[in-house]
Amino acid sequence: MSWTDKIFNYCERGGDAGFWAEPVNALTNGAFLVAAALALVHLARSDQPRTSDRVVAMLLAVLVGIIGIGSFLFHTYAERWSALADTAPIGLFMFVYLAVALRTFLRLPYVLVALGLGLFYLASAYALRLRCEGGPCLNGSVGYLPAFGAMLLVGVLALPLRVRGAGLLPVAALVFALSLAARTLDLAHCPQLVVGGYRLGSHFLWHLMNALTLYLLLLARIRASERVAGRADDPIASPGGSSR
Repeated sequence: MSWTDKIFNYCERGGDAGFWAEPVNALTNGAFLVAAALALVHLARSDQPRTSDRVVAMLLAVLVGIIGIGSFLFHTYAERWSALADTAPIGLFMFVYLAVALRTFLRLPYVLVALGLGLFYLASAYALRLRCEGGPCLNGSVGYLPAFGAMLLVGVLALPLRVRGAGLLPVAALVFALSLAARTLDLAHCPQLVVGGYRLGSHFLWHLMNALTLYLLLLARIRASERVAGRADDPIASPGGSSR
């Protein structure tokens, strides 16, 4: 098994090993760069009392941009090394954002954040090992179900705490559910996903809706740490703080 082995997992590519065999899948990764740029613009215009909050939001936005670059490499080179360039930033973002979300939106102490990350790792590892009829379940989308569950659960649990931006998390989860559906349908229903004689597939919708999902998550984090009513010591800006 070589790092340059070709991967043919997408409807648009079919059996073509060429660099531009997936032009739509490749170019729609630009949506991640747009999402990251828009988040950085919003961050620049927001009032963030704590420098650490601004740095965290900036790093998350940069990571979203890296996700787009990694996915572009995968849908052009379509080799094992580029598959790692695609999945590694996604996995890193999921764990980092979950840690940030547990602190920011649920105001959990670090020990419970670590416990939450451990449970998420176990759920993700189990989901990735699931096999249906000899292959990955739901065209591999089952591996993302723990992320969907975490997003929805944190969003719902945070609503009674009235943390700014928390309401965007369930919305992001809904968009992500649609994104997962598009990813799942791509290869299994490829014969039905032909437009004008071109084998388009539906994976490109996964990119577009994922970019929207990540933008909503970034926006939620930025809003959570914004200054409220001119107060720099607002408990929302400092996870775990208490009202005076």
